[in-house]
Amino acid sequence: MMLALWGRAPLSVKELSRLLALEPATLSPLLKRLEAIGYVTRSRDAADERLLAVTLTEAGAALRERALAIPPAVVERLGMSLDELRDLHSVLTRVIAATERT
Repeated sequence: MMLALWGRAPLSVKELSRLLALEPATLSPLLKRLEAIGYVTRSRDAADERLLAVTLTEAGAALRERALAIPPAVVERLGMSLDELRDLHSVLTRVIAATERT
């Protein structure tokens, strides 16, 4: 969720749901926790009161710097080459797309 917000915030819960392929009801508890620890704020969209907008706080935006160290650590821990990981990502993307067609 934070990756989506770092790249595109503010986003509505509906947009986050679509981007993450998760139901809004699934996102709601996570959003509440992220808001409770000060990483995001949730507020009604001024243009459309039916939408709940999610915005990063300064702490949420600053968290991105710490998160940049995670991908290299994961790659090292997995012991796979970047090419292998790209291939895996491609296959998994196709699997997800296939499940969405059914």
